[in-house]
Parts: sequence; C-alpha cells; structure tokens
Amino acid sequence: MKSAPEAGPPLTPLGEVVRRYGLDARKALGQHFLLDEAVCARIARLAGDLTGRHVLEVGPGPGGLTRALLATPLAHLTAVELDERALAALAELAAAHPGRLTVLRRDALGFDGAAALPGPRQVVANLPYNVGTPLLLGWLRQGAAWERLTLMFQEEVALRITAAPGTEHYGRLAVLAQWVAECAVGLRLPPGAFRPPPRVHSAVVVIAPRPAQPPPALFRAMERVTAAAFGQRRKMLRGALRPLGGAEALLAACGIAPERRAEELPIAAFDALARAWLARNPPSGQDAPATEEETP
Repeated sequence: MKSAPEAGPPLTPLGEVVRRYGLDARKALGQHFLLDEAVCARIARLAGDLTGRHVLEVGPGPGGLTRALLATPLAHLTAVELDERALAALAELAAAHPGRLTVLRRDALGFDGAAALPGPRQVVANLPYNVGTPLLLGWLRQGAAWERLTLMFQEEVALRITAAPGTEHYGRLAVLAQWVAECAVGLRLPPGAFRPPPRVHSAVVVIAPRPAQPPPALFRAMERVTAAAFGQRRKMLRGALRPLGGAEALLAACGIAPERRAEELPIAAFDALARAWLARNPPSGQDAPATEEETP
C-alpha cells in the first residue's frame, strides 16, 4: 500500500484562516464550517483506502476536510467552491501540496465530476445544506461512475437516505438511494461541531454504489414512479399512481394490491413498478428526470 504523503510545512490554524480571509459562514450558501481537525480526519477515514483515488470535494470552505483528505495517499483532489472568499485560503493548501489539489470556482450543481475526474473516483464532502439532496440525486444517476460517496448532510436527510420501509423517514430518497447503493450512517455530529452551529444535528452517510447499475431510462422511470407514489403519501397507490396512466393495471402486473401505500412497499416492489412502467412507456429521447418533491 502506498504510504501517506509526508507532512509539508506547518499550515495556518483553521480558526486563523477563517479570520484572515473573512470567512464568516453565509446562510445563503448553506455554509456551516467544520474546523475540528480530528473530526475531519474521521470523515476522511470513512471513505476507506483512498490510495490512487481521484476525489471530489464540494464546498471545502476554509479547508478543514481538504487538509484531512490531502493527508491520505489519494492521487488527486478536486475541490469545487462557489464562495470566492475561500479561494485564497485554499490556494495556501494547493501551494503546500504541489500537484495534488485543484481548486475550481464553480457551482457544484452544474459540475460533472464523473466527466472531469479520471477513475477510480470518489466524492467526500461536507455538503452545503441547501443543495445536498439535488447533488446526491445527480451522483446517484451516475452510480456506475463512483466508487463511493462519503457525504455530510443534516441528520434528517441522512435518515431519509437510510430509512427502511414502513418507518417514519422512508420515502422517495430512500428508495432511489438504496436501489442503486448500499447506504449507512457512518458518523453523527452535534451542532457544536460546526462554526456557526446549525440548528440541527448532522450525519455522514457512506454510499457505495452497487456493481450493477440501472440504465438511464430505467433510472428515469424509477424517478417518475417514486415521484407519483410519494407525492401524496396518504393516498392508496391506485390513486397516487393515477398520473402515470393505467395505475390499477400497472399494480396488478406487479402483484401489488392497489390499497397499499407507498411507504409500505419494499424497494424491490418499486423496482418492479419502474420496469413495468418503462415497458409500457419506452423512452422517446425527450424524457427529463422527474422533479424532486423532497427538499433537505
């Protein structure tokens, strides 16, 4: 195994970095900075052996998690940051790790990491809370491209990703994520771990895409089926799926009682529904992903 890179010159303490560069966290950007270096190192370890991996980090801010990732034997780290104030702080890190860190001032929602980074690739990030769910959905659509996603969310979102059928948090996000990946909460953090403290607890979810991934048309079908099924949670499926057309026939083809509700169905049942709906509605080339009705 390749050893971790040798330590470079001492870096400016993270608290001083925040003061020097005026990095007060901004609510509009969903920022809550993680400055505890021991916690950052724990998150980096949750990503597993990063030897030779190309890693994407979104929203590095002052660079706490960035430092922890650069202490591993990864091949290269690409940090995508929208806040211009953080760029100078991250430039200090890039100078201390020549050739190992690329910082891009980009909106992560429009950045195609699978196209920009060579494989094997991972995402490790303390995600901005206001864009965590749409970013996750984008990466799930590209499941075959990613070896692992190690992502910090609000705890409620983490619970919605990992929830089991019939539980309080089970919904569309759980179905989509667990359909294509193994998902588990790896670490929970209280508000006091962040600067400034958010009003909620946070959690790191480790998401490992399965070796076999659905083709894009089937993923879009699953998005449409789950958007309808969970769009009106209290409705029986025969009513909730009516916008898809032929709801009762679709349910009968999959052996699902029309009186059941979406939150009761296992993921295998949604897989059957998506495949059956796609068979009846083959892609025309104009399909767009269904809108996400769940927000962080």
